[in-house]
Formats: sequence, C-alpha cells, structure tokens
Amino acid sequence: MGHATGDAVVVAEGLRKRFGNTQALAGLDLTIPAGTVYGLLGPNGAGKSTAIRIFATLTRPDAGRALVAGHDVVREAVKVRHRIGLAGQYAALDEGLTGRENLQIFGRLFHLTGRTAKRRADDLLHRFDLGHAADRLVRTYSGGMRRRLDLISSLIVSPAVLFLDEPTTGLDPRSRNEIWRTIRELVVDGMTVLLTTQYLDEADQLAQHIAVIDNGRVVTSGSPDALKAELGGRIDVVVRTPAELDSTAPILARLAGAEPDIDSDRRLLSVPIGADTLTLPAVVRLLDQAGVDPEDVAVRRPTLDEVFLRLTAKAEPAASTAPQRTATTRKETVG
Repeated sequence: MGHATGDAVVVAEGLRKRFGNTQALAGLDLTIPAGTVYGLLGPNGAGKSTAIRIFATLTRPDAGRALVAGHDVVREAVKVRHRIGLAGQYAALDEGLTGRENLQIFGRLFHLTGRTAKRRADDLLHRFDLGHAADRLVRTYSGGMRRRLDLISSLIVSPAVLFLDEPTTGLDPRSRNEIWRTIRELVVDGMTVLLTTQYLDEADQLAQHIAVIDNGRVVTSGSPDALKAELGGRIDVVVRTPAELDSTAPILARLAGAEPDIDSDRRLLSVPIGADTLTLPAVVRLLDQAGVDPEDVAVRRPTLDEVFLRLTAKAEPAASTAPQRTATTRKETVG
C-alpha cells in the first residue's frame, strides 16, 4: 500500500460497503496525517458513519483496505482497538451512575487497574471542567455535559486516534462551543482526530484538512481555505436605484461569464467568479467605464457552505436538474 507511510495515521484505500440495496461506500480513499483534526464532511447518508465504523473495527468492509496506526482494521482488529477512541452523537453512558463511576468503568473495560482507572478518571474530569459534576448522577447532566463526558470516556486509555461521529449534533450553541474547545485541547496534545460532521462551520472551525464525501466517495479534499479558493468567489454590487439593476446586469454577465442573481429589494446583483479572475479595483474600474456608479461593491470569498453545496450538487447523477440541497435535507439511510 504505497501511501500508508510517513506520518499518515489513518489510511483507506478503495473501501466499499453495501447494506442491502444501499451502497454506503463506493471506493473511499483517505490519507489522514498524524496530529491533525481531519474533517469528513457530507450530507446524511453520504457514508461518513460507515467509514468511521470500519476504522473503529465495528463493521467490516466488503472490499478495500484500511490501516489505523499502522494496523489493518480487519486482520489486526484487536491492536487497532487498543489505539483508538470513539465518541458519537449517542452517548454510551449509564445514567444511573455518576460521571466518575462511568469513567472508572470504562477504564476497567480497557483493563486498567482500579487505582489507575480512578486516577485517570479524576484527571480527565478535572481537565475538561467536569470536576464539579463528578459525583452527580449522569441523568442530571445537560446534553452538552453528557456529550463531553462521553467524549472524555473515549480518552481513558490515551488513544493515538480519536473518532468523533457528529459529536455536536442536536446540541445548543454553548454546548457546541464546549465540545469544540475540548477537541482543540486534544490536538494540542498531539492526538489525531477524525471528525464527521454535517455542520460546515464546525469543519471550518476545527479541521486543518477536510474531505467532502458524497455517495460513498471523496469528491474533493484539502484545507478549508484551499477548498474555498478552488471555488472562486462572488462579486456583489449594490446599485443606487432599482432602475439600474437592469442596466448593470448585462455588464456583470460579461465580466463574469454568468448571469447575476438579482435581489430587487436590496438592489443587489451577485455573480460567481473564478478563483483568480477579478480583483476589487478591476471590478470598480470596469463598472466605472460602463457608467455605473454603484453604492457598494464587494468581492467575497465563498463560505464553506457554498463549496459544499457546489461539490455535492456536482456529484449528483443529474447535477444540472438536481436541486441544490443543504447538509441536512437528505434522509438518513446509512450515515
């Protein structure tokens, strides 16, 4: 396996997985460097959770190979399990026990001695701001506190790789920020985190590298900034009177080679441009030459949302007619 070398801690090559008539993974390739947060971004049903389950040895691939920390997930599943942590959107906690008791039980499951499990539990509770709730029953915890406890329970054995499957789904903004802070702290320690999410801002905030997956395969990958640059940007022009919308539209169409979107209420024309096509001074100069004196002109980079929508729309079988969908509209099938 040629690229399973260097500092790659997770490598997937040609992973395929089918559930009945559903193709969950259709030849997934990934190389994840050590010491980073790597975001696996895609709509519901794209194959994100299936990939995580294969890496975590919970599901076997139908074809292809995956290595985690240098070990084959099928042939060396036990070795892989000793090097990973897994936390997700459904906390695997016992509500009738305290936070401390839950962590100690996880420690014993991983064959730590009672004393080591207790010390490790206390360290984690203190470090991740749950010390105040350590002796309260988990059923009294908020959703965000449960998710954080679930996350730190996966750290009880100091894993080399942590898999987080949509860790903030359904959480309020404050709880999401707490989880984000926790994830950032882990990576400072040199841990590798593979994060699946359908939240664009989450991938943008946390991940150094992103792979966008759709229909069971990677449609593009790179840093958030590189993905945005690849897509180009938009020119936004606000004209002074509604009458100028019609006269300005053809000028922008010539500039960008595409028809502008027009928002009459805001007197706004907006048109996509290529990555290196136009700078703000160039746009202003061309409008000036055409006799247009706009109220405002902006050249803006795309958001990760736009990158995602453009890419996953492109990956649709009938991209020209398929409506662009958001990250949350497609029905969950296999994750």
